[in-house]
Amino acid sequence: MENYNDTPQARTKLNPFLSVWLHPKQTTRYIIEEKSIGFAILIMSIGYIGVTLSDLIDKEALLGWSPWFIVLLCVILSPIIGIIGMAFSALITWLFGKLFKGTGTYSDLFKGLSLTAVPFLALFPFYLIWLFTSAESLMDPNFSGSFPWIIWPAILLTIVVWIWSIVITIGVVAEAHQISNWMAFFTLLLPTIMFIILILILIIVLTLVFGVLSGLS
Repeated sequence: MENYNDTPQARTKLNPFLSVWLHPKQTTRYIIEEKSIGFAILIMSIGYIGVTLSDLIDKEALLGWSPWFIVLLCVILSPIIGIIGMAFSALITWLFGKLFKGTGTYSDLFKGLSLTAVPFLALFPFYLIWLFTSAESLMDPNFSGSFPWIIWPAILLTIVVWIWSIVITIGVVAEAHQISNWMAFFTLLLPTIMFIILILILIIVLTLVFGVLSGLS
């Protein structure tokens, strides 16, 4: 896909909640050029409701809570989690994109990456039904009863949404930085690899430290 650099006069108005699914680059350019940070936060906050609801899986500590209160809590936490996560993601992709001579600003990346939350909105009705019909099977990791029918479309859609969100993310980074899709892919891959290596090193160091301490005791 080509990068979109249409003039504001030539650019048509888009509905980001619909256009981002098939036209992530065009939608990214529209958001960057035409919309504010506040609009990006709004998109992110709505999309992250689906993220927080899907994250209820195996959250056994919430089993005693009212489903309505859990939904309200997800709605309240969505913008907070979204802003923190997106601010960090925008910083990483902004910095690593510079390695490939990306030209996007931090604001461009923040606005564009807000679109990656849109696909998760599709999860909202499925996890809402799951929560209200069988909260135990959703949040209890040791649940052994019969699972409701909603679990299968919910899990399948979750996998599809995650994959499509990654595709959108690559398109967003490519457009915001004005680089190729492959460069955008490596912009996302490099920090991921570095993070995994750091976690492995941390685990090895902690294992050695605890092993030494155990030997001294």
